[in-house]
Amino acid sequence: MAAKIYKPARTAMQSGNANTKQWRLDFEPETPREIEPLMGWTASGDMKQQLRLRFDSKDEAVAYCERHGIPYQVYESREPERKKIAYADNFSYRRLDPWTH
Repeated sequence: MAAKIYKPARTAMQSGNANTKQWRLDFEPETPREIEPLMGWTASGDMKQQLRLRFDSKDEAVAYCERHGIPYQVYESREPERKKIAYADNFSYRRLDPWTH
């Protein structure tokens, strides 16, 4: 029953930083998923896969795992690189490629 501690990245549909401030603790699956013969759906008897815990900081999540004796692995997140560009750069004379629609 290993746990994964990480800070979720924003989705492709987000332009802001909503739901990316907190740290998340997810449990790794203990048993592999099975395909049900009747409907063909994937199923698992592992209930800890459905459990997601949220913490305000990485230290709180690590302390929770150590307090309950849960082995864990921390995945550090990288901040996205933001390009600083101005709208006026579209009309600059030093622009390398032409600006067209």
